[in-house]
Amino acid sequence: MAELLDRHRAVMPNWMGLYYDQPLELVSGSGSRVTDSGGRTYLDFFGGILTNMLGYDVPEVREAVQRQLGTGIVHTSTVYLIRSQVELAEKLARLSGIPGAKVFFTNSGTEANETALMLATAARRSNQVLALRNSYHGRSFGAVAITGNVSWKASPLAPFGVTYLHGTDRHLPAFAGLSDTDYTAAAVADLRHVLSTSARDVACLIAEPIQGVGGFTMPPDGLLGEYQRVLAEQGILFISDEVQTAWGRTGEHFWGFSAHGVTPDIITFAKGLGNGLAIGGVIARGDLMDGLPGNGISTFGGNPLSATAANATLDYLLGHDLQRNAATLGTMIIDGLREAAAGTAAAGEVRGKGLMFALDLVDPRTGDPSPALATRMLELTRERGLLIGKGGLYGHALRMAPPMNLTEADAKEGLGILTDALAAVDAEAAR
Repeated sequence: MAELLDRHRAVMPNWMGLYYDQPLELVSGSGSRVTDSGGRTYLDFFGGILTNMLGYDVPEVREAVQRQLGTGIVHTSTVYLIRSQVELAEKLARLSGIPGAKVFFTNSGTEANETALMLATAARRSNQVLALRNSYHGRSFGAVAITGNVSWKASPLAPFGVTYLHGTDRHLPAFAGLSDTDYTAAAVADLRHVLSTSARDVACLIAEPIQGVGGFTMPPDGLLGEYQRVLAEQGILFISDEVQTAWGRTGEHFWGFSAHGVTPDIITFAKGLGNGLAIGGVIARGDLMDGLPGNGISTFGGNPLSATAANATLDYLLGHDLQRNAATLGTMIIDGLREAAAGTAAAGEVRGKGLMFALDLVDPRTGDPSPALATRMLELTRERGLLIGKGGLYGHALRMAPPMNLTEADAKEGLGILTDALAAVDAEAAR
């Protein structure tokens, strides 16, 4: 493993981070578990950053991919008809709730967000964009420009004029103690002030219903709907970045935006839909999708192999009512984490919806965010056989998103490991 790590560091950029003091090489997987090159098996509560939505080696998905491979056609490009792509687009258009929706496929969430921004700015003939503070929308030039978390902004240059709105910053003194209703009212008043003082001819607002890289922070339910009502007065479009919140992962709704009582003009998606195979895309009103003045294709987006995997994944998810599973097991885990955190000085906020939840680690003496303790707990959970993620504005949030077909037994095992590791890190911090 040391030899592979040395080779990695020699040829990969130093900004491409690796988890753990001794990074893992995962070589096989089954269900909700993965095995490393040393033969150790782990319960996986991070799923390739929410990408392995059904875990590993699901027969229905594997067999569909094998059938497609058996045809010899892995790639044709969008200059030819692709049956699996059309079938997938029909399903997504129907599920979106957008009247007259059309779909364009990409390789990733970054590309999806770039396409959505292109649609919105072309329709509105403006490069002015609204986004939320602490947001993350991808690693490309345009996506970095609208990202509201400076730790993920690789370039200060930008093709957009961007204004950042409130939404997930209730820890600030100006909002501390406000109810959901009062915070929403304050945020909406700020939006109106922004539109009247510093942002003219705005093309769109892009927002994650739950901020992924931001540490699974989220605006109160209804806020994005209130924003949309204000934006609609000026014809400003709303893009919902569903790269991490789609497919019923939140348990309560199929799309994250549904918690806000709004139907977006444009939806972006990626990650879990291909259950590990690369696929992303955009769902938009037909007039917006058809409104681009130039030609366009997606060489690899929605290729026969990825589209076949996505169809099988979506059919499995819907056929097994995994949204209900996310709601049931997510509630059990989140409630258990809150109970464990209540008597633990190193534990901060526990938050989340369904199988998308987070735990903040804080300095027991000051209550300040503690990235060091979060990193330590990452190691302690690994030692106990559980893989989780990390993120947040201050790097102190532990992010977890188990496969949506998680079993109750695996959910209880994961919760037990989290509870035990939290007690251990709390004891270490107290010394």
